[in-house]
Amino acid sequence: MMKLEDAKKIAEVALGKAREMELKPMSVVVLDDRAALRAVLTEDDASQQRAEIAFGKANGAVAFGMGTRGLAKRAERLAAFMAAAAVSVRGPFIPVTGGVLVRDQEGNVLGAVGLSGDKADADEACAIAGIEAAGLVAQVGE
Repeated sequence: MMKLEDAKKIAEVALGKAREMELKPMSVVVLDDRAALRAVLTEDDASQQRAEIAFGKANGAVAFGMGTRGLAKRAERLAAFMAAAAVSVRGPFIPVTGGVLVRDQEGNVLGAVGLSGDKADADEACAIAGIEAAGLVAQVGE
């Protein structure tokens, strides 16, 4: 289970990493393994849809059981499948790097983190920093 305490730490550390890296204003979304919201933080001056994009990245990671870096690679190979999934997956999903699956030390899926605001690789780096700060394991690919 994604504990609220862990979700808050992940979100706060992820945004701290974004400030350390001097990135554009970010949104971070933390979901549990059912894709239920556990934490959402959006920095001042972030563009209007940042939180929705971050949610789509995290939701895609939960829905497919992999980080969105792996999902993006799959989308390149399987465009027809992704088009079908877009209308069948509960809620939006965005197959772009920046959604990271969260596992505990035993390998159990706890949820996912999505960030949006800067380049996709930077979004992912912030998610990983938050996850690791909470003592959890980040899965970026398949």
